Amino acid sequence: MRRLSRALGPAGGAGALAVVVILALALVGPFVAPHGAAERVGAAFVAPTSEAWLGTDQLGRDVLSRLLHGGRSMLLLSCAALGLAYLVGGAIGLVAALAPGPVETALMRPLDVLLALPPFLVLAVLATGSGRGAVVIVAAVGLANIPGIARVVRTAALEVSVRGWVEAATARGERIAAIACREILPNITKPLLADAGVRITTAISLVGTANFLGLGLQPPLADWGLMIAENRSGLLLQPWAVLAPALCIAVLAVGVNVTADALTQPGRRYGGTPAAIEGGRQ
Repeated sequence: MRRLSRALGPAGGAGALAVVVILALALVGPFVAPHGAAERVGAAFVAPTSEAWLGTDQLGRDVLSRLLHGGRSMLLLSCAALGLAYLVGGAIGLVAALAPGPVETALMRPLDVLLALPPFLVLAVLATGSGRGAVVIVAAVGLANIPGIARVVRTAALEVSVRGWVEAATARGERIAAIACREILPNITKPLLADAGVRITTAISLVGTANFLGLGLQPPLADWGLMIAENRSGLLLQPWAVLAPALCIAVLAVGVNVTADALTQPGRRYGGTPAAIEGGRQ
């Protein structure tokens, strides 16, 4: 923990604290919410009171309760989409770096076509063809991130593949999968961490936008993006119904980005560096 604290620094520590608070809010929130997510507690767009600390929404439901219930879906969808994207894109990037030539061309050229498509177009096409729902969001956000992740992993892996320990493993006749997992992946964590900090922000924005546009989760489910869409008509009457979920999304996105940026600063040290690992192998 001390090493992590030194690596983060003041700005990174503040970002990490913000992320922990939002994560706790999303994960523990449903168990401590004063009301059910769909339970009506009063009239529509009532200002904050002692019974409803953040007021009510357009149907008279408690905004605080829906806020506490609505973060889990956004986190799960964003993490699932990025997990899928890094699994597929990372595998493609590693194979393309270790097997140049026709294999690399066959893997990377289709991704160039996908990279040219705007993420919202991919989302709209999938929603139109397959219907709305969580699966569509995960697939669309994952597809939108796979090309970029594959490029980042391929570039980072190419830089590491010329190091001595990788050449030694190749000379020993180790399989490509073993070289990729044992020799290359541990030494490209920093660029991947920096990339993930940016992509999680994009994923959260895409998931929130999809739910806001009605292409993902549907009412009466509690979700921060849905809350913004449902209550925007009463922004002047009861702004907390919109500002509270929007603030949670913003704090989460900025906190993740700042934390990842702090961990990948050149002057920071958290974990081994490629040079140290090479010296240990020698």
